[in-house]
Amino acid sequence: MELRSLRYFVAVAEELHFGRAAARLHMSQPPLSRAIKRLESDVGALLFARSPRGVALTPAGSVLLDEARALLDHADRVRVRLSAAAGVATLTVGILGDGTDRGVARLAAAYRRSHPGVDIRIRDTDLTDPTCGLRAGLVDVALTRAPFDETALTVRVLRSDPVGVVLNADDPLARRDGLRLAELSDRRWFQFPQGTDPVWQSYWNGGRPREGPVVRAVQECLQAVLWNGTVGLAPLGHDLPAGLAAVPLLDMPPSRVVAVWNEGDTNPLIRSFIEIATAAYRH
Repeated sequence: MELRSLRYFVAVAEELHFGRAAARLHMSQPPLSRAIKRLESDVGALLFARSPRGVALTPAGSVLLDEARALLDHADRVRVRLSAAAGVATLTVGILGDGTDRGVARLAAAYRRSHPGVDIRIRDTDLTDPTCGLRAGLVDVALTRAPFDETALTVRVLRSDPVGVVLNADDPLARRDGLRLAELSDRRWFQFPQGTDPVWQSYWNGGRPREGPVVRAVQECLQAVLWNGTVGLAPLGHDLPAGLAAVPLLDMPPSRVVAVWNEGDTNPLIRSFIEIATAAYRH
């Protein structure tokens, strides 16, 4: 199994949609579908159950997803150590959330203009690690959302976004202009896996313990709302799939877009990245 095939597989498994996975990977859908079929042939088992209603992981696919994530994390660590040993001017950036954020696009363009000789590597991560692999040494700096445990980290706030609750469009509450957290107390909320940063989990659960299905990726959260009527929170202003609606939460603190790096890291590439990011998000 090639690492590239595993990255393709993880994207489809997290999006549960070949079209969205192809867009995330910046490729067209036919070669992605062919790559997944080759991978299924290599492992000798179906990884996805395909139906008119969509795509779901098979038992074999669920096992491979855990193993693939571990293998890809290890490969990223090897790459980081080799770059450091070779003295290559490389900056690895972890990104959590919406890659279509205009702030990210402005930052990328500005950083390329200022540092054309730097090799920028991007690590797209799921919702279980709000620091995008920073503590594990997988990235140099992360573009993510607070709050989370900031121990031994330095955080720069770039922007604050209001938060809303994502509901099925036919939910009676979806017709409201605004809601309060207490009005959602009887609903099931999505959960992150055990071991996820508790500060992060508490924020997305509206500040109190909840019960509901476990999710790891944005699309899994949205699918949990579509299929289970689960409550999901999300920054306002993002496009939602058909059948979903977002209602502003009146008593929910905003979601802060932040740049974060390890405390005491004096890498000049990180320092310039933070300066450019601050300017890019100010516009």
